[in-house]
Amino acid sequence: MVLNSSAAISRLDTIYRNILLSKFFVKGWGNPENMKKIFKFRKIISNRNTCQHLVSSDHPVYIDRKVEQTEHYKLYEGHFWSPLVDYLHDLVPKESHRAHFQLIVPTKWPSDYLRPLCIQLAGTGDHNFWRRRNFMAKPLIKDYGIGSIILENPFYGLRKPVNQNRSNLNNVSDIFIMGGCLILETLALLHWAEKMGFGPLCITGISMGGHNASLAATSWHKPIGVVPCLSWTTASCVFTQGVMSGSIPWQVLQSQYLSYGKDDKDELKKLIHSPETINIEEIIDAGRTFAKSSINFNSMLSELNMSLGSYLEKLFPKSSKSSQSSANQSSTAADKPVNPDEVKRDTFHFMRGIMDECTHLANFTPLIDPELAIIINARHDAYVPSEGVMPLTNIWKGASVRYLNRGHVSAILLDNDVFRKAIADSLHLNATKYYGRGLFDGNNDGNELKKKEKANSGG
Repeated sequence: MVLNSSAAISRLDTIYRNILLSKFFVKGWGNPENMKKIFKFRKIISNRNTCQHLVSSDHPVYIDRKVEQTEHYKLYEGHFWSPLVDYLHDLVPKESHRAHFQLIVPTKWPSDYLRPLCIQLAGTGDHNFWRRRNFMAKPLIKDYGIGSIILENPFYGLRKPVNQNRSNLNNVSDIFIMGGCLILETLALLHWAEKMGFGPLCITGISMGGHNASLAATSWHKPIGVVPCLSWTTASCVFTQGVMSGSIPWQVLQSQYLSYGKDDKDELKKLIHSPETINIEEIIDAGRTFAKSSINFNSMLSELNMSLGSYLEKLFPKSSKSSQSSANQSSTAADKPVNPDEVKRDTFHFMRGIMDECTHLANFTPLIDPELAIIINARHDAYVPSEGVMPLTNIWKGASVRYLNRGHVSAILLDNDVFRKAIADSLHLNATKYYGRGLFDGNNDGNELKKKEKANSGG
């Protein structure tokens, strides 16, 4: 397990997060009925045997135009319709129904028969294509002859809902819809890439993009490379322990949680499955440990305490006996007050639970070949802390981890070459194991086509 002790987390991560004024989930959890649909669909999409039937191998993917051609690469733009719309139409914003992507490939492939391709998913705040195209895709072509598909995230760029401010998702449920879209959209692109003769294939992303890449890779029914950069086993630690927790309006979430009916709460809790074996006290202790070195997290807790007290005063005014009686009608003690600490704990636990339910990789079928997974982890990551979290290598037996002696922000700024090398290594291993020769072994002989055909058929 990677240790992100409070003494070792990146100061830059904490400062950078404090500078940002953005708030996520400002409209709360989302409709409870929508949450129930998401949790039920998660059990389908996380099982590879059922998920592979959600996307047709002939799902239409369109190349709209060639944007640019140089001596080194060709750049195209394309689109297709998100397969998730067929299943959760009302939950996917209409602006996100159409998926946009760029395809950038070498003008001349380094091998006669191998056309390695990497699907790149976006991290938080990475709108459109510019950053991934210039910092990842073009150098991958220049240094390794690897092409890329750069997919625009739902809720981002051309797919951003009109009522959303920048990258700030309105509801907690939005992040699960985003993930569901990306899993099925990646499957559609993998089918298309195979038909177009690309291979071996890999999926990657940084931060949130890395975690979504991991989720998508588990759903593919053949061996595939995956390089999750600066992500880990679950997103729950990001929003309950990491510095991102300070960007969440906890008072709004607590208010809504209190307003949910008992039946809704009970049903939602029954649908939640957290693979973590640690108890809630240990989770909270880990959060407190982390908070000692996070100014933003401490100020958030202070703000949360004040706003909760104000909220409870408005909700249960002392002069209103009818309100107090109504609020406590399900209690054996009619005058039992609402305990702010219990409300905070329940809300925290609920957030941890629903994040684990929809994003914990132990809830998803393991990779076909975990050896093709190369995980990049930052030892001092304050955005994705690893304390109290099941190691990803416990789930993907045989996967390897490469550690950076940095924090989250500095790794994004300075270690793109490390990410690209891992992508190349994963594709090289894939080619060696399933295509008969390595990625950089020169031109292949004619028998390579048969080996490639066999690999693409799942044999």
